[in-house]
Amino acid sequence: MGYAGFVVANLLRNPLRSALTGSAIALAVLLVCLLLTMPAGLDALLTRVASDTRVGVINKSGLVFWMPYSLMRKIRALDDVADAVGMVWFGGAFEEQGKVTFPSFAVEVEHIAGTYPDYQLSPEAVTAFTRYRDGAIVGRQTMRKYRWKVGDRVTLRSNVWDVNLDLRIVGEIPRDSSPIVWINREYLDEAIKAQGRPGLGIVMIVWVRVPSPDRVNSVMLRVDELTRNTDYETTSQTEKTFFSNFLGSLKGFLQILLMVTALVSLCIVFIAANTASMAVRERAGEIGVLRAIGFRRRTIFSMLLAETVVLSWSSGALGVGLAWAVTSALQQLGGSIAALGPLGGFIVTPGVIAQGLGLSLAIGIFAGFAPAYGAARRPVADTLREVF
Repeated sequence: MGYAGFVVANLLRNPLRSALTGSAIALAVLLVCLLLTMPAGLDALLTRVASDTRVGVINKSGLVFWMPYSLMRKIRALDDVADAVGMVWFGGAFEEQGKVTFPSFAVEVEHIAGTYPDYQLSPEAVTAFTRYRDGAIVGRQTMRKYRWKVGDRVTLRSNVWDVNLDLRIVGEIPRDSSPIVWINREYLDEAIKAQGRPGLGIVMIVWVRVPSPDRVNSVMLRVDELTRNTDYETTSQTEKTFFSNFLGSLKGFLQILLMVTALVSLCIVFIAANTASMAVRERAGEIGVLRAIGFRRRTIFSMLLAETVVLSWSSGALGVGLAWAVTSALQQLGGSIAALGPLGGFIVTPGVIAQGLGLSLAIGIFAGFAPAYGAARRPVADTLREVF
């Protein structure tokens, strides 16, 4: 029997203990890999949904503070501005006891196609959105959630403007993860005026499309310069940065999870070390005999350490495989189950695989080093005296 066979035979000597230890390591690596996919997954999601030529402009005091609608004309007059659309939060609630379950905005219908060419809205949807004052364009995620289709009529109640709008769905935003609902700004304006109140003279967010990414920074500076020293100073940021700010708290939560996972991994190291120590103590006599018949300390140390490393690495490979299977399943279900949200976009990249396998290797080395070193360095006479 060679050294490799000797290592495998010793691992199978107590299969239940080896299986339980391996399962603990596999679950730890699985958890680590799943968490490691989240930061990269969020970044990939932002890259996928955000355009590098679109800029968001909001009031410097915060998103809930308004800007005058007259600002739109000034922004569109700037050089390097291909188009811009002003939006107002509508806060439309549909069923579910008045809860807002999807974002809805009143928009300038004639500027939607020019500002969002990457959304690839159908020409028919754009034409109908411009033609029908009560038209609405709805994201595919919301369409699937409520089983709506083009031509349906729905009523949304605004929790901001205290109006009910009867809407005709005229098109769909062809993005699986889009929950947005766009309605006609003029339609909302008329509904507010019908109640004897001043109409919409404000805008809460402006999306500006720039012809090329290299002009984005200069456009942001010029837009903010327009409102300098006014009561409604603005701050401009790229679309990716804008969305990333909304996920800031989630990223902090992920950092906490990663710290907890590191502690779990440390606990697994102690569990594996305890298992290795028990295995060494049970075979103290055998180790003494091997030393007595001529096995060198280095050989004994290598074989004992190899047992822990092989068990840990193979279990880590299982954990990585499970993580890949889980994320692949979520990716397959992401298009059909809207509740999964960004989880459908998380994948186990080669970097995550390398980190998972590296973690399992580190667990094996750290857990097995001390027991193997102690057994290899112990005098033969002391070992045999305890046994005999």
